[in-house]
Amino acid sequence: MIRSHVLICTGTGCTSSGSAKIATALEQELENKGLAEEVKIVKTGCFGLCALGPIMIIYPEGTFYSKVTAEDVPEIVEEHLLKGRIVNRLVYNDAEAEKKVEDIAVSLGETTFYKKQKRLALRNCGVINPEVIDEYIAMDGYAALGKVLTEMTPEEVIQVIKDSGLRGRGGGGFPTGVKWSFAAANASDKKYVVCNADEGDPGAFMDRSVLEGDPHAVLEAMAIAGYAIGADEGYIYVRAEYPIAIKRLQIAIDQAREYNLLGKDIFGTGFNFDINIRLGAGAFVCGEETALLASIEGKRGEPRPRPPFPAVKGLFGKPTIINNVETYANVCQIILNGADWFSSFGTEKSKGTKVFALGGKITNTGLVEVPMGTTLREVVEEIGGGIPNGKKFKAAQTGGPSGGCIPAEHFDVPIDYDNLIAIGSMMGSGGLIVMDEDNCMVDIAKFFLEFTVDESCGKCSPCRVGTKRLYEMLEKITSGKGTLEDLDKMEKLCYYIKENSLCGLGQTAPNPVLSTLRYFRDEYEAHVVEKRCPAGVCKDLLSYEIIADKCKGCSLCSKKCPVGAISGQIKSPFVIDKTKCIKCGVCMSTCKFGAIVKK
Repeated sequence: MIRSHVLICTGTGCTSSGSAKIATALEQELENKGLAEEVKIVKTGCFGLCALGPIMIIYPEGTFYSKVTAEDVPEIVEEHLLKGRIVNRLVYNDAEAEKKVEDIAVSLGETTFYKKQKRLALRNCGVINPEVIDEYIAMDGYAALGKVLTEMTPEEVIQVIKDSGLRGRGGGGFPTGVKWSFAAANASDKKYVVCNADEGDPGAFMDRSVLEGDPHAVLEAMAIAGYAIGADEGYIYVRAEYPIAIKRLQIAIDQAREYNLLGKDIFGTGFNFDINIRLGAGAFVCGEETALLASIEGKRGEPRPRPPFPAVKGLFGKPTIINNVETYANVCQIILNGADWFSSFGTEKSKGTKVFALGGKITNTGLVEVPMGTTLREVVEEIGGGIPNGKKFKAAQTGGPSGGCIPAEHFDVPIDYDNLIAIGSMMGSGGLIVMDEDNCMVDIAKFFLEFTVDESCGKCSPCRVGTKRLYEMLEKITSGKGTLEDLDKMEKLCYYIKENSLCGLGQTAPNPVLSTLRYFRDEYEAHVVEKRCPAGVCKDLLSYEIIADKCKGCSLCSKKCPVGAISGQIKSPFVIDKTKCIKCGVCMSTCKFGAIVKK
């Protein structure tokens, strides 16, 4: 008889921190203590609080252990699983909740990280073993597929998705039901359903986590979409850098076929639908739907002009719908719970929830899912735990290279599709990078633009040439050679690229530059006029100085300097030769007396 369940996160984040070793050690220790028949190990997907991984939760107590190592396993087994005593030193302690460790251990929903979240797309992540189809079925898995095949017409399915207000979670937020209706209306002997899992934004890992933690939710939703539009085949396009997601997807597909939930005559209704996996080589442009389709077809991943849209002429020239992972992850629950249930979350024009990969200068790095309309302040300060080291919030980048920087003046903006566009950013797939006062916004714009330049497919000159010229202007400014005229030229070039590029990659590439020019123009002007980087990031505009009154003459900085740029006499103030200094910052990080400053 099973009396305890031990859930261990085996998503990419925790796996990289050794969770597989923890699971192996736990299996061995349970065997040694004679508990193997009483304690079940459940290898789950991501719990969300990645900053504290590897994570282990023990039920029925609900004890949340964080930063667990294989060396901790004997103590957990001996104390908790054998003697029933919580190992307090390993318990996730939410200081903000102002509760005792014992209370927190059994009430995760009351902690600041989780209590404002609403997990719809992530509902099974961290709850079930994604490699066991029976666990998914126990959570109402494939009930939605059974319902649509036996109780609903394709038109009714599409209407429910329309009524729910579900918008695509991968970029521009196009209404999902409308997209499905376009493909359904086009008669063809063959149609396709495609899942875009080519998650290329720097810092984004939402789709990966869903595939790793709940792959059947995507398979079931794709089958429902196939029924709705009249398709019998689907493709999941996933980047090869996601080995755990790929492995679990293939296991899920094989299990679904074995249970006759994919393949021929599903549920005995005569409906046929099967799914294949296609691996991408990591080209960012293949996140654009027409480039993605070209890649599946075995062609170079380049976008094509639209119209015709994929719903008319898509994969192999046939009507095709393309949605991303998170979009599909919501479909089954909408079918089971109804359109009104889903639309009760969120705002008037942005229904439901949104998953964000929270990273950058934030205490609780991880995966969060909140109702649309939650403010940026709530996400950063409450769920994210605020900025570390007492630093001030400066900006947040949403939408990756396609998005923009949201400044502190918009800290209380409700996050939804329309609000973000209004302030010069966009939702994108859901990356949310937090920046503090030590970040240079000119350098941030240059970072994202450099990524876009590298990832441009080169098919159209506004993107291929325009982004390169834009990047060169930014390099000129960060090296102290820019002029005020350059700022005007940059802005003009940004709008030209936006208006003339072939696909969304080029059309949105200037967004980081435009948003930082809009909200942080003073930083650009400081680089240009004063030849100074206010955040002290741009090397060409930096200088290091030793404050004589604070220098103790210990010589440590001189010994650590890799180029011998620091000299002086013991117990007397040292000096830096700026002609030799390579501005590496080693001296400043070495000094124990705060005598070296960056200007």
